[in-house]
Amino acid sequence: MSDSLQINRKEQLIEVAAKLFQQNGYAASSMRDIAAAMGIEAASIYHHVKSKEEILETICFDIADKLITAIAEVNDIYFNAEQKLQLAIKNHVIILTLNPNQSEVFLHEWRNLSEPKLAEFKAMRDKYEQELRVILSEGINEDIFDAVDTKFAALTILSTVNWINEWYNPNGSMDATQIATKLTDFILGGLRKKLVTDLNYKP
Repeated sequence: MSDSLQINRKEQLIEVAAKLFQQNGYAASSMRDIAAAMGIEAASIYHHVKSKEEILETICFDIADKLITAIAEVNDIYFNAEQKLQLAIKNHVIILTLNPNQSEVFLHEWRNLSEPKLAEFKAMRDKYEQELRVILSEGINEDIFDAVDTKFAALTILSTVNWINEWYNPNGSMDATQIATKLTDFILGGLRKKLVTDLNYKP
């Protein structure tokens, strides 16, 4: 079998497994279930992956890598903090909606990773959060954002954008970019520095 066919077969296997993990949960899905869903013998799977956990690792780390690369590139751009946050949210939404099944596994099944991979994954999550906090801190320093608790704000933003997997419909009325714009407007509405009006002022 050629290398390209091997790669395509492995990609197919990962996507089938992701769908099963998403529907039934990682723990309740077996390699035999994955093979049955692909219409192949269970032993054939081991030509492409060593274990079920390798599939989980591939899904979780692939998406984590994409997210970290995207936000690191945003932080290298000479934009103000509001523009950076807009682009970071857009990238995040596009990455998650590109493959909803794998994104669902990434968001909810990572706890099934074994050490040391679990620790590596948590470190990547922390790095992503830190990159987001850098943007928020810049916004505060630029006097664009209110002086918020950056950790709390970052976690709130992540909870908001990650929730799209619960309701996103690829055939719905809004595409990923439109969703990202609406989410960004909502988030920025809470972050932007408010003008203080002195009610006792008399011209």
